[in-house]
Amino acid sequence: MTIADEYWNKFLKETGRNPEDRCAGDLCFEANGFVGDELVSLVLSEKKTAFFTPWATYSIDQEPLPISGELYLVFDRGGNPRCVIEIQSVNIIPFNEVTWSMAQQEGEDQDLQTWRDKKQEYLEEEGHIVGFDFTPDIKLVFQTFKVIYR
Repeated sequence: MTIADEYWNKFLKETGRNPEDRCAGDLCFEANGFVGDELVSLVLSEKKTAFFTPWATYSIDQEPLPISGELYLVFDRGGNPRCVIEIQSVNIIPFNEVTWSMAQQEGEDQDLQTWRDKKQEYLEEEGHIVGFDFTPDIKLVFQTFKVIYR
């Protein structure tokens, strides 16, 4: 049994959840300008309650979009499970329509312009790797979540 399986089983037991509940996947939060596990700390402190991913990555990889209610294990950079989050909402929004209220939920930036500059750089790099081009109206998948176990 892996450390992830052990953590998941402990989560199920300690929360009284149905043993048939399944983990939808693993997440490891990383971003330019952050070192170590700063983003995981933001998640654990509930300062980070959302994230954006390019819709194109789901489309290119032919992966289904996440749905509300899905549960994910969050890992630190060392591969250790740190918490379980539950997806609260999933919305598709163009990059140029992201509001400061939405961007603030990522808990990483001090203003909308800084968020846009950093996110554009990330999207350009990701697009180069995955195979899409950044445009101001590129579709983003905006996911909100809450920590339900740590």
